[in-house]
Amino acid sequence: MHGPAGDTPFLIPVMLRTRFESMDKLVTEDTADAVVATGESAVADRAFDVFDIPASASATGVIAVTLAGIAAFLNLYATQPLLPMFAKYFGASKSAVGMTISASTIGVALSAPFCGLLAERIGRKRVIVSSTLLLALPTILAATATSLSMLIFWRFLQGVVMPGIFGVTIAYITEEWPPANVARVMSIYVSGTVLGGFLGRVFTGFPATHRIIPSIAPSWHLGFVFIGLCDLAFGIVIAKWLPRDRKTAHGSTPHRAGGNILRHFRNPQLLATYAVGFNVLFSLVATFTYITFYLAADPYRFTPAQLSWLFVVYLVGLVITPVAGVWIGKVGSRTALVAAVIVSMIGVTITLFHGLPLILLGLVLCSSGVFVCQSASTSYIQFAAPAGGRASAAGLYVACYYIGGSVAGVLPGYFWDFGGWTACVVLVLLVQLITITIATVGWKPQQLRPR
Repeated sequence: MHGPAGDTPFLIPVMLRTRFESMDKLVTEDTADAVVATGESAVADRAFDVFDIPASASATGVIAVTLAGIAAFLNLYATQPLLPMFAKYFGASKSAVGMTISASTIGVALSAPFCGLLAERIGRKRVIVSSTLLLALPTILAATATSLSMLIFWRFLQGVVMPGIFGVTIAYITEEWPPANVARVMSIYVSGTVLGGFLGRVFTGFPATHRIIPSIAPSWHLGFVFIGLCDLAFGIVIAKWLPRDRKTAHGSTPHRAGGNILRHFRNPQLLATYAVGFNVLFSLVATFTYITFYLAADPYRFTPAQLSWLFVVYLVGLVITPVAGVWIGKVGSRTALVAAVIVSMIGVTITLFHGLPLILLGLVLCSSGVFVCQSASTSYIQFAAPAGGRASAAGLYVACYYIGGSVAGVLPGYFWDFGGWTACVVLVLLVQLITITIATVGWKPQQLRPR
């Protein structure tokens, strides 16, 4: 999620932390590319039915928000399994083709803070539907790219549009569903984002290697066409099934929002959290972007289709991260983050050993650790940000998070030129050590309340 997530990973998928200050006031912090981290378990202690939702929140509404999550994350990291092919196809360096990842995350980082303001003015459903339909345009146009620079441009426009889907959908869920059902609906939505991140890589990698249509040769272009058609279809279904906004958002004025942002930058704990967010997505994107070059070379010689299936390890996050939400509530964000980073570091190190099973184990540990890190860092915003400023604090976190992913698409390429995959692993480990230091020094222990 990343995603990764995340992406979220792969996702980098989307995360949410909720708490109630009173019966009529819900505070949310969200990022993209990760998973639900609530005060309670994101997955109930007992199994729950998708349709076990009050009448005010229809089953078709749940499906609609899930499709929104799939639609956004189909696109975000879609080029990851194609990077080794792009390097040969365009005759470009690894850092250059890595820009097809960075361009989309840069677009997300730039537009994310403004999508919420737009939704508050014209309505959340309208923004979600318009963004989903509009996303099809740069996606299909990416299939027409005849140069790397053209492809990067269309990828950037994809990134600009995406926050109108996943960022606003989170706000829609928290406003339109009864408080008792937010965590349940959000966990279903997050499952959609993780699935979308995984399918996006498969939809580009498989047609690049295998003949999907008998009369058309395998081509990476077909994946973008298919994803674009999915965006159109999902947009139509969302427009029909997603209920209209019942609650009117009352956002901060631009002047007040600007004041909040300045106060956030003077808050050492929030600055530390933004740095952690930058490092979290950096670690995930750097690992899963450059491992593709490693596995595409001798002795593994993975095809794009095989590389796309590599991201099935993200699906482990569907199990790990919701459970981690309960654990974080017991031990606190700082302790959980340090432990998760150590697990992730062990995983990255294991990828240096030869043998595909060991590499896959390392990637599972790395991605799962990063997902828990994301859960811990977004949860900490609730503790570090002042009441009335948590929405803007979360918006800044999202921007820093995706800036980290943008840098990760390019910077490791220079390390690769120096020492291959080993050098990239050293870079990721260094960033993760810095993450532990920042959290240890910059985060205060939380006063944990019994639940």
